[in-house]
Parts: sequence; structure tokens; C-alpha cells
Amino acid sequence: MTENRRLAVIIVAAGRGERAGSHTDGPKQYRLIGGKPVLAWTLSTFLSYRACRDIVVVIHGDDKALFETAVAGLDCRERIQTVTGGANRQDSVRAGLEALSARAPDNVLIHDGVRPFVSHGVIDGVVAALENNDRAALPAVQVADTLKRGDDMGKVMDTVPRAGLFGAQTPQGFDYQTILAAHRQAARESGAEFTDDCAVAEWAGIPVRLTTGSPLNVKLTTAEDIAMADERLSTRKSDAGVAGTPLPDVRTGNGYDVHRLVPGDHVTLCGIHIPHDQRLDGHSDADVALHALTDALLATCGAGDIGDHFPPSDPNWRGAASEIFLAHAATVVRDAGGVIMNADVSLIAEAPKIGPHRLAMRQNLARILAISEERCSVKATTNETIGFAGRREGIAAIATATVVYGAGT
Repeated sequence: MTENRRLAVIIVAAGRGERAGSHTDGPKQYRLIGGKPVLAWTLSTFLSYRACRDIVVVIHGDDKALFETAVAGLDCRERIQTVTGGANRQDSVRAGLEALSARAPDNVLIHDGVRPFVSHGVIDGVVAALENNDRAALPAVQVADTLKRGDDMGKVMDTVPRAGLFGAQTPQGFDYQTILAAHRQAARESGAEFTDDCAVAEWAGIPVRLTTGSPLNVKLTTAEDIAMADERLSTRKSDAGVAGTPLPDVRTGNGYDVHRLVPGDHVTLCGIHIPHDQRLDGHSDADVALHALTDALLATCGAGDIGDHFPPSDPNWRGAASEIFLAHAATVVRDAGGVIMNADVSLIAEAPKIGPHRLAMRQNLARILAISEERCSVKATTNETIGFAGRREGIAAIATATVVYGAGT
């Protein structure tokens, strides 16, 4: 999100969740999964999203104490405003939109409080559509199951073609003034009860852009959903034999790449142009550092390697900037529920000197990966004139990436 555009988020958490059954912890948004309330997991994702400035949580009037308990341990609690919801979801969302009217953001995301596994990658896709001047955006996944239409007696009537069918998710993103006007108009003129906010936009004649959702971004509806979410975030028994000990899903991936040197006037390493009397030869810009780091990231979620995603035989990638590959790998990781914690690159070359360019390289990695500079490391060493690197026949790179999965952020 560009600096001059303000982004707000509305978290809808006023429901009673009857299908999840009664529970001493209250409605499903306050049930514990992985030792924390569902709503706390959801809020943590948006509180850590760099472009989000305002968060409005729509809660039920009876849940104020439950809400305060749920958010007590969250960082940046002061950024969260609450508003009381209405008789149905549509009324609740409109209450959240009206609560933002005094500070009128440019764009707004509307998200179900019981989708705790939404990733930054899914959010990025919605925000990118809004930045591209779409007025409404919907993350969705293509329907994979065969669909059947049944009658009131529980018998199959026919099979529904699934081509072009998508499962809608949240957050759904909108130009703020556009969706506020649509909700106000629907409240005045329509007797329909809309099941999501893009349905309101469609009714008002607003085009909706589909963006990439994630199979992990599930809505917790039943007691079984909540139990499965808790199992995902907790272990029944740790390796040490302590029952119920939550284990973080920390994964490390490694990558290696090498390209030969040929006569030229520069090399590109970590996306930085460095004057030199040789150049790296290879498909794309032959940036061994970014190629190795791309493989390291993809390895953390078993997503193959750079050649699977960008085949060297494809002429589309001839001369391409390798940051395209690294940015894609970061999106794959985030869509799988990962949070990139660290990126480390070691370069093996006799020349050129890396030291003068190390800071620029780290800054560029931080920009591409959307993480802080302190989480990016670049090191270099010579090969003591031994082997192909020592003879200045090529440059090699070894990369390591650390990613945490399963926290929903």
C-alpha cells in the first residue's frame, strides 16, 4: 500500500455461532485454539500487517468482557476500536463502516473473525487489486469437489458443472466510500440479507475482482472445525513427552546456485548492479544469490525449485530480473501460511568485492521479501584461488531461509 493511501480493517465478530454448539468459553470466536482465542489469532495477523493502520472489531453487546480477555495479551491493543454489531452480518458490517466515517480511509478490508489462518499473502493480493484501481476484490479458491444439487428428501437431483465456480473467502477489499454507499443503499432499498460484502457490491453494480485465496484460509463454523484448528496449532505430545505443549512449526530451507563468468561489464548480485570486467551467463539475469534464495524459500513448504516455477526453456524469462522469482517464492510461502523470519546469502567469488555493496544488497532483499533489514544477511568469501570460483570461472551462492508456519500471519 502506498504511503498516501490509508487502509483500515473491519473484523466481524458479533455472531453467536450456533452451529459450533454452546460452550463455556462463549461463541466460537472466543474458543481456544493453540492456547489462544480464535479472535486473537485473527487480530494478530492484521496487527502485524505493515499497511494496516486502523482496526475496527464488531462485537456482540453481550461479549465485551470476553473480547477484553481475548485481546489482553496482544501488541498494539490501542489500535483496535470496538463497535456493537446489529441484528445480522449486514447490519454489523455497516456499523463497522460507519465507525470509520470520521477518519475515512481510502480502502477497507472486511474479514470474518473466525478465519484465523488468513495469511499476509492472501491480504497482499486483495490490497494489490485495490491499488490497481479495482473498487472491490475477493480472495477465492476454485472449486475442486464435484458439486451435487439435492432435494428436500436428501436425494441427488443433478450434478452442477464446477467450471468457473469459486469459493469466496475474506478479507474482501473495497474502496471505502464505494462500499459504505452500497451498504447504506442496500439498507434503504433492499430487503435481501446478503451473505457477504461482495454480494452487496454486486447488487449495487460494482465490479468485483477475483484474487488468489488459500485452502488454509478456512472459516471455523462447527465444533469439528474448531477441534481441527486446535490440533493444527497444538501438539498432543511433544518430543519430550509433555502433553499439550504447543510446538512452533519452524522450517529451514537451503538453496545453491552457480553461474559461469564470461567477458562483460557488470554482474548482478542480490539485484544490485556491480561494475565488473565479467558478467554472469545464464537464463534471466543469472543472479545466483536471488536464485539460491528462491530455492531456499520454496523448500520450506515443499514447493519444488525455481526451475519448476520458471523453466529455463521458457523464453519469457530470458534476461528477466531475478527479483520476479524471489517475490513469487515469497508469495508461495505466505499463501501456505508462512512468515519469513530470516534470509541469509553467502557468495563465493574472487571478484568483484562484495563489501561495498553489502548494505544495498540487504536493503534490496528486505524490500523484495517485505521483511525488516535486520532479518536479511549477505556474506561473501573467496575460494582462495582454488577451483572454478578461485579461477574466476564462476560465482556461487548458498542461501538459507527460515520460515514459521501455522501461526496464521
